[in-house]
Amino acid sequence: MALDYNDPQVAEEFTKVQTLTLEECEEEITGNGIPVPPTMNDMDVRLMLVELRMQLSGSSAVKEDVETIPDSFSSKFEEALYTKPGFKELYNLMKENGDHNSMNVASEYLNDPELARKRYGETYKSTLQMIDVALKQEKPVKTPNVAFSGFPANMGEMGCKMTLEALGEVVDFECEESDDFPILTGKVSFADIETAKAAIKQYNGMDMGMGTKLEMKSIE
Repeated sequence: MALDYNDPQVAEEFTKVQTLTLEECEEEITGNGIPVPPTMNDMDVRLMLVELRMQLSGSSAVKEDVETIPDSFSSKFEEALYTKPGFKELYNLMKENGDHNSMNVASEYLNDPELARKRYGETYKSTLQMIDVALKQEKPVKTPNVAFSGFPANMGEMGCKMTLEALGEVVDFECEESDDFPILTGKVSFADIETAKAAIKQYNGMDMGMGTKLEMKSIE
C-alpha cells in the first residue's frame, strides 16, 4: 500500500497524528494487530499510523502499489516472494525486525524444503510452521478478473469458456495454448466478484493429470 500525500485527507490525518506521543502511536498500531519494528524512527511510526487509519476508513487516498512480476524466476524463493502474498508479508516482517537468521531459513526452506527441515527442524520448528501457513494464504479476491493456467489444450477455447460459464456469467474471456505444455492459459472476467471467488475455490489446485495442476488467481 502507499499513500497519496497530495490528498487533503492524508494531510488532515497527519496533523491529528502529530498531536499524539510516540507511545500513543505505537499503542494504536499494535492494538490493530500490527507489530511496530523496533528500528522504525519517530516519523516512520507516525506515517505508519496515518496509513493504517486511512486503510481502516477505506479512504481513496490509499493506493495499491503496482508490482511487475517477472516472466521467470531464478529460484523457488524468488517465485514465492512474487506469487505468495502471505509469505511475502511474513518475510518482510522478518526483515523489518532484523531477524536475518529466520530470513536465511525461509530462503533455504523454499529452495530445498527437505534439506532445510533436516537443518532447522528442531531449532526453527515454529518458523517453518509459520512459513507453511503463509504459503497457503491466497491473495484476496477484490475484482471479478481471474488468470488461469492448466486446462487441457484438447478442451479448446470454447470448451474452456463453457466450463467457466457454468459457474456464472462471463463478460470477457481470452485464452491460448501454451508453447511449452498441452494446456490453455488465459484470463476471464466474470460479472461479479462472488463468481470469481467460486471459480478460484473450485478449480485452483485441481489435478488435471499429466503432472499438472490447474492454477486460478485473482488479478486486477
